[in-house]
Amino acid sequence: MKIPAPRYPSPLGRAQPIPMDIERTKRDGWQNNHLLVISSSDARLDFLEQQLIERIGNRLYGSKSKGGKIG
Repeated sequence: MKIPAPRYPSPLGRAQPIPMDIERTKRDGWQNNHLLVISSSDARLDFLEQQLIERIGNRLYGSKSKGGKIG
C-alpha cells in the first residue's frame, strides 16, 4: 500500500488577513467613542434622515462642487 507524503500547509496561509466585520466596527466606534460612520444612501434610513445626513455633511465638509470647508 502506497502512503502519500504528508502535506505541509503553506507558510503564506498565515499572511491571509482575517475578514473584518465592518458593521461591528461601526457599532463599536459609536458605542465606545461616539463616532458615527454612515452613508446618506444607507437603505436603513428614510428620506428625511438621508437629507439630514446630506445637510450635515455638506455643512461640515462642503459639497463636492465647492470643496471642503476649512476651519
